[in-house]
Amino acid sequence: MKGKVVLITGGSRGIGKETAILFAQEGADIIINYRSQVEKAREVLNSMAGGNHMMIQADMADPKALKDMVEKVIMKYGRIDVLVNNAGVFIPHPIDEVDYETWQEAWKKTMDINLTGLSNLSFLVAQHMIKQQSGHIINVSSRGAFRGEPDCLSYGASKGGLNSLSQSMAKALGKYNVSVTAVAPGFVETEMAIPILESDKGDFIKNESPFGRVASPVEVAHTIVFLSKEESKFLTGGIVDINGASFLRM
Repeated sequence: MKGKVVLITGGSRGIGKETAILFAQEGADIIINYRSQVEKAREVLNSMAGGNHMMIQADMADPKALKDMVEKVIMKYGRIDVLVNNAGVFIPHPIDEVDYETWQEAWKKTMDINLTGLSNLSFLVAQHMIKQQSGHIINVSSRGAFRGEPDCLSYGASKGGLNSLSQSMAKALGKYNVSVTAVAPGFVETEMAIPILESDKGDFIKNESPFGRVASPVEVAHTIVFLSKEESKFLTGGIVDINGASFLRM
C-alpha cells in the first residue's frame, strides 16, 4: 500500500478513524473526509504514521462539496487509488410512532447521505480510476440490509440499495481494472453504538454472536484494507459479512 492514495469518508471517528490509521501504517497517503467534527478529524490526522496526509470537510449530501473535494484531492495527489465510503447516518423513525413529516425528513436525510451522496462520490472518483485503469472502491454497508431494521426503515433500505449499487458498479467498472466491494458489519463498538450497547438491550445484542460481543472498529478496518489489495481484486462484487455469526444469510 506504500504510496497509494486513499480517500475515506466519515474518517474522523469509529470505523473510518481506525481504517485511516491502519492504511497509514501500511504506507498509504490518507485523505480524511469529515462533515463537522473538525477537532476529531485533526486528532486522527495527527495520530497517523508517516505519509502525506490531509483532511477535507465536505457534506455527503452536498453534490458540489463532493465535486470540490475530489478536485482538491486530484490537484494535490494526481490520483485516487482507494475510496472507502464509510460516512452514514442512522435516524430512528418507527413507522407506528412518528408523524408523516418526521418520516419524510428521516428518509430524505438518510438517502441523501447513505445512498445518493455515496453514489455521487463514487461516480466522481470512478472517472479518475477509469483513466488510471486501476482502483478499489469499498462501501460500508450493514447487516441491516439483510435482517431488516424495523425502527429505522430508511437505513435498512439505504444499505440494501448500497449493496445493489456495489454489485452493479462492480459489473460496470471491472473492464477498467477497478474493483467494487462492500462490507456488512453488525453492531460495532463505536461512539454511535455505545449508548445502546450500554442500555438494557446491550447483553442481548452482544449475545447474538457466539463470541458474546460485537465487532471492534479495528476488525472492520482490517477487512477494508484487505479488500483494497490487488490480491483481493477478484472479490469484486462481493459483500463481506462482519457480524460474528450474529446473523447468517443464505
